Amino acid sequence: MTRFGTNEVWIVDAVRTRTGRGRPGGSLAGVHPIDLLAAPIAALVARSGIDPDRIDDVIAGCVQQVGDQSGNIARNAALAAGLPESVPATTVNRQCGSSQQAVDFAAFGIAAGVHGLVIAAGVESMSRIPLGSSRPSGLGERLTARYPDGLVHQGISAELLAARWKLGRTELDAYSAESHQRAAAAWESGAFAAEIVDVPGTTLERDETLRPATTVERLAGLEPSFVDEAAAARFPEIEWVITAGNSSPISDGASAVLLASPQRARELGLVPRARVHATAVVGDDPLLMLTGPIPATRAVLARCGLELSDIDAYEVNEAFAPVPLVWAHETGADPERLNVHGGAIALGHPLGASGTRLLTTLVGVLEARGGRYGLQTMCEAGGMANAMIVERLG
Repeated sequence: MTRFGTNEVWIVDAVRTRTGRGRPGGSLAGVHPIDLLAAPIAALVARSGIDPDRIDDVIAGCVQQVGDQSGNIARNAALAAGLPESVPATTVNRQCGSSQQAVDFAAFGIAAGVHGLVIAAGVESMSRIPLGSSRPSGLGERLTARYPDGLVHQGISAELLAARWKLGRTELDAYSAESHQRAAAAWESGAFAAEIVDVPGTTLERDETLRPATTVERLAGLEPSFVDEAAAARFPEIEWVITAGNSSPISDGASAVLLASPQRARELGLVPRARVHATAVVGDDPLLMLTGPIPATRAVLARCGLELSDIDAYEVNEAFAPVPLVWAHETGADPERLNVHGGAIALGHPLGASGTRLLTTLVGVLEARGGRYGLQTMCEAGGMANAMIVERLG
C-alpha cells in the first residue's frame, strides 16, 4: 500500500509535446495555447482508448493567465481536445510548479475517493505571452512593510545562490553543457520516443531549445544576463555569473498525465506505469526563492519514510544551473541519478507545463533503468517548491 493516502493513485500514461523556442518565429509560436494544451490531452485519450465520458476532471497548470491563456485555459483546451461538454476543467497557478500542483490536486481527489479518472496537465506559450505579462505593478503596503528592502526577480536569486554556495562560472557552464549532452543522447537513443506527441500543423522534430554542440568554451563567451546596479549595491557578493547559457530558455510547450484509481483503471482495462507514493509542498525564503526544493525534498522523504539513497532517479527543474547544483550539495544526491536525460536548460522550461513534463520524463527514466522510486521537485517564484515521489509499477 502506498503511503500517499487511503486509495492508491495510479499513473496510467504521461506525454508531452516537443518544446519550441518561446519567441516570435519559434516552431510553436503560431499555435494558440489552447490548441497546444489540447494536443497532449487528446493524445492521452487516444493512447489509452478510454471513453472520455469517464473522465471526472481536467486540472491544468498555467502561470501567465492573461491574453490567449486567460479564461480558464484548461476548460477551453479540454473542449478543443474533443472531450465531452460534461467533463469539467480548472486552471491552477503555483508559478513554475503549476502542473505539478495539478497532479497533486488530481491525486488528492482520487486518494479521497472523490474521483476515479483525472487528467493533470500544463501549458505555457511564452512566445505569445511574454515572461512577466502577469506581474503585478506593486506589492501593496503590507507586503512592502514586511520586506522593506524589496524582493527580487529570479535572475538575481540565481546570482545569490551562486554567490552563497560559491559556484563559479566554469562549474555552472559545465553543468549546463552536460544537460545538453544528456538530452541530445536521450534523443539519439530514442529515450523520448514514447513520451512525445505531435502538435497538429507543426513539423518540429526535436526540442527546439536543445543545442547538441554546446560546450563550456562556447558558453564562456556569453555575457551575464541580469547585471543590475541596484542589486550590485545591495548584494556586493554577487559576481554576475548567470547567463542565457546556464539558464533555462524561454519556451513553448504542453504536457499531460492520466491518473486513475485502481478500481477505475481495472474497469477500463488500463495498465498503470507508476503510482504516486508521496507529495509535499513547502514555502521558503522569498528572496533566495530558488532553495525551496531542498526543504521540499526533505519533507516528502520524511512523509513516506524513505532516504534519498532509496531514490533511483531525480528530476530537479533546471530553472538556472545553481538550482540543481545547490540542491545536490545540500541533499548529498548522486549526480548520476540527477536529470538523467537532461533538464530544462536543454529541454526548455514552458512554465506551466514543466511539472507534468518532469513527471513524464521521470517515469520514462525509471522504466528505462528498471528503477523503483523517482523524485521530482520544482522551485517556484515567491519561495515555494513542490516535491513528489513516484513508484514504478510493472
